[in-house]
Amino acid sequence: MFKKILIANRGEIACRVITTARQMGIATVAVYSDADANARHVALADEAVRLGPPPSRESYLLADKIIEACKATGAEAVHPGYGFLSENAEFARRVEEEGIVFIGPKHHAIAAMGDKIASKKLAGDAKVSTIPGYNSAIDSAEHAVEIARDIGYPVMIKASAGGGGKGLRVAFNDQEALDGFTSCKHEALNSFGDDRVFIEKFVQEPRHIEIQVLADAHGNAVYLNERECSIQRRHQKVLEEAPSPFISEATRRAMGEQAVQLAKAVGYQSAGTVEFVVGKDQDFYFLEMNTRLQVEHPVTELITGLDLVEQMIRVAAGEKLAFTQSEVRREGWAIECRINAEDPFRGFLPSTGRLVRFEPPEQQLQQGQATTALGVRVDTGVIDGGEIPMYYDSMIAKLIVHGSDRGDAIARMQEALNGFVIQGVQSNIPFQAALLAHPEFVAGRFNTGFIAEHYPHGFRAEDVSHPDPDFLIALAARLHMFYRNRAQGLQGQFWEGHKRLPRREFTVCVLGREGRNRYVDVSLGEVALGAPTRVTVQAEDGERVYELSLDRFLGDVRVTGSANGRPFTAQMARGKTNNPLVTRVIHDGARLDAIVMHPRTAELHKLMPYKAPPDMSKFVLSPMPGLLVQVAVQPGQEVKAGERVAVIEAMKMENVLFASADGVVKEVKAQPGDSLAVDQAIVEFE
Repeated sequence: MFKKILIANRGEIACRVITTARQMGIATVAVYSDADANARHVALADEAVRLGPPPSRESYLLADKIIEACKATGAEAVHPGYGFLSENAEFARRVEEEGIVFIGPKHHAIAAMGDKIASKKLAGDAKVSTIPGYNSAIDSAEHAVEIARDIGYPVMIKASAGGGGKGLRVAFNDQEALDGFTSCKHEALNSFGDDRVFIEKFVQEPRHIEIQVLADAHGNAVYLNERECSIQRRHQKVLEEAPSPFISEATRRAMGEQAVQLAKAVGYQSAGTVEFVVGKDQDFYFLEMNTRLQVEHPVTELITGLDLVEQMIRVAAGEKLAFTQSEVRREGWAIECRINAEDPFRGFLPSTGRLVRFEPPEQQLQQGQATTALGVRVDTGVIDGGEIPMYYDSMIAKLIVHGSDRGDAIARMQEALNGFVIQGVQSNIPFQAALLAHPEFVAGRFNTGFIAEHYPHGFRAEDVSHPDPDFLIALAARLHMFYRNRAQGLQGQFWEGHKRLPRREFTVCVLGREGRNRYVDVSLGEVALGAPTRVTVQAEDGERVYELSLDRFLGDVRVTGSANGRPFTAQMARGKTNNPLVTRVIHDGARLDAIVMHPRTAELHKLMPYKAPPDMSKFVLSPMPGLLVQVAVQPGQEVKAGERVAVIEAMKMENVLFASADGVVKEVKAQPGDSLAVDQAIVEFE
């Protein structure tokens, strides 16, 4: 077994590998860029080596520096994690040639499976079911249209070296095939340096289901069941679960056996994932093989009780698999939500900055814990007060739960999301909560088009509906009463002759968009420390009564308690908006901003005119923090609606800003190379 390994990665996955290595008694070496000098993975490792400036191409993608770091620290092996150099066959080859063990498959297997055209042919030779298509490089757009017609629309146009949703288009007619081929070719060349494109049949109502495989250097290979990864947004996975609620036992076995056949055919050694697209009749076709650890590997770990990182390390050290296919377990149900630094209400744009508050929910399970126990697990690479830099992907953490069945897992995940406190940057938690509550998801009726179908105009505040909005009002009133009583005590107003009798009747002003507020009368019973408080809300359909017991309050954003005997977890705070009087309550993905006031104050508040925000329609504003890469217009230029105006780079993605209407450019207010804040003006029109 190795004495020391280097982790050629950052963030959550670096922390994940370090945790398992430590449990195995293996010393670890972290690498970092200047942006990650104070990152969690650097603090966790036994040693750390600086690679260079923040951009990946100047740090985490520098194979020479990583190999130098291995030699300088005496690391015998390198774990690549996922992303960066994890599926770079040349890097794996060079590591092997330097006498360092690559904790992953051999370079020839990475090369064979990394080329999507070659992998399709290999899969066909290994008797793996493949999608009908043209698996050779296509030389022209006209040729692409001919092929698409022969296969039959719809077709999928894909870059051979693509991944992560880049270099992929779906075409339903000749024009879309023509345009899609040109776009894919250009995008593939820019992203991967390889412009080869192929075409295959697009499976309708498809599910994305993948099989986890594990193989050693002694010819043994097993499959560790499947993961359901169909909940995707723009080809990026959002939520994963294991097992799949869709496939039958026979389909599971057939897919698993084919995945093992492919692994053996390519001489695979390590953990890997064979991805399939599954049609509505459970017909399945090979998509690709990911020759690395997957982001969603924890759901497999929880239902099997296996530590996949440990298995990768043991295989790389030359050990045989310690179990057979018949010994692979499948217990309970696991779900993973990717918690990303992005604003779901602004088109999921990246949100960078400092984590002013980062409090994951209470965990019963830990990273690298080989168990099938039930509970919550959080895999993360950040800490409270840490920074979310603009240079890397947007993942803050992975929230994973293990339940006794699917219903139990969904309930556990909803409660865990309620208790996940993230402040300072926006997160996609409201979107995840809405997905989990969607009746079609709960019923297991979904495919890869689920998000596009149910949120065709993006995710909006009205897409988040709370099953009991009056409960949020009751919580806001209870919070207000708590702080009022506390203030009276601090002011000495409980002394004899100075007592102020606390008011029990309030009006809660629920703040709406553009001044469309709702006013609700609320009355509270006796507020005694540790005792339930009776809160009566004058709802539109009559009185609603809530007996609220709160376990903790002061200084906590996360509040636990019970409402009418049922436990709940919510987030509550005062003064977290531009208005210090506003109380914010968050529960089940829904957010309520309210001001609790005296009834007479409410009467006067209703008379206040709405102050509209300034008209910014003549400006192109930065929708997120990022680096201004390009300004495509200049003063005096006539611009048509839909024309490119600027390009902003954040979290490895280029975001193009377009003109929303025809106009003439008056002034360019920012220059390429500038770091932009949210809503900073870039271009002004006349």
